[in-house]
Amino acid sequence: MKRSDEKPFMGKATKAIHVGTSGDFTLGAVSVPIFQSAIFPFPSAEVGAEYFSGERAGYIYTRLGNPTVNALEESVAALENGEAGIATASGMAAINTVFLALLEQDAHVVCTASLYSATSRVLETAFSRFGVKSSFVDTSDLDNIKKAMGPKTRMIYIETPANPTMMMSDIQGAAEIARGNGSFLAVDNTFASPYVQRPLDHGADIVLHSLTKFINGHSDVLGGMIVCKTKELRQKIRAMRTLLGGVMDPHQAWLILRGLRTLPLRMEKSQEIALMLARFLKTHPNVTWVRYPGFPEHGQQEIAQKQMEGFGSMIAFGVRRGLEVVRILKTCGMIWNRL
Repeated sequence: MKRSDEKPFMGKATKAIHVGTSGDFTLGAVSVPIFQSAIFPFPSAEVGAEYFSGERAGYIYTRLGNPTVNALEESVAALENGEAGIATASGMAAINTVFLALLEQDAHVVCTASLYSATSRVLETAFSRFGVKSSFVDTSDLDNIKKAMGPKTRMIYIETPANPTMMMSDIQGAAEIARGNGSFLAVDNTFASPYVQRPLDHGADIVLHSLTKFINGHSDVLGGMIVCKTKELRQKIRAMRTLLGGVMDPHQAWLILRGLRTLPLRMEKSQEIALMLARFLKTHPNVTWVRYPGFPEHGQQEIAQKQMEGFGSMIAFGVRRGLEVVRILKTCGMIWNRL
């Protein structure tokens, strides 16, 4: 018998639709309202004092928390099976918040060599000025991670699938290395989305997203999200986000929530189309190679099958001549338009 205080089981598609909609919203709105307010009144001075002291949960100032933003945080955290989400103004705001919260002077980070360019650039040009050292290695081979670890390694930071090479890293294996070294494992899960992959289930401590991509899905708003495995991490990283001020606007959060509700349908269809396009590219005379996790020749299909529920919808490929990519992409667009 299910206890009255237990939450009902929800599959990932149901979570995408319903989680985050159960707040105490004005007039019982079915859709999460946009609380476009910078400040919130207190019922009394005594209650306000309890809000500020942390004795009671409540809204004070949107930089500190907002009902619309919190609904999005709850939704993404539920999809990732995490303790809590922390929304930011952009994906890079999420990444920088994690780095600033967890990396001290002279700390060392081991990163995927094939990393989103802005992430590697901020480590090399900004954090290096404050003594943070970074090693960029092929994390698809766990031995490379082990060799790069040192006494001051504070974090392993991986992207899987990686941007833009589509190389895979074993999340569980990387998590075991991190734990053995007393380090954190952070995973950029943007290329997979929580519908396809949930790194926390495989031992990661932190998951990051550029919500601009799959989760929003409409190319009309920026956003970032950090999902933490533990309450302690959530408190530390959220405090840094609040101090930095890179928070999400309520209207921005509402737009992303709208996109999130259709994530399951979009991911299923986009994976179907990706497989179709990948097969087409394999037969194209001017394509020299195709890297898609759904193909055995990718070389890491076993890892993908272990930690992903599907192969995603991103493809990497090479061409014989630079300009050929334009013609090939036009052909792909023609195939897309006929669907």
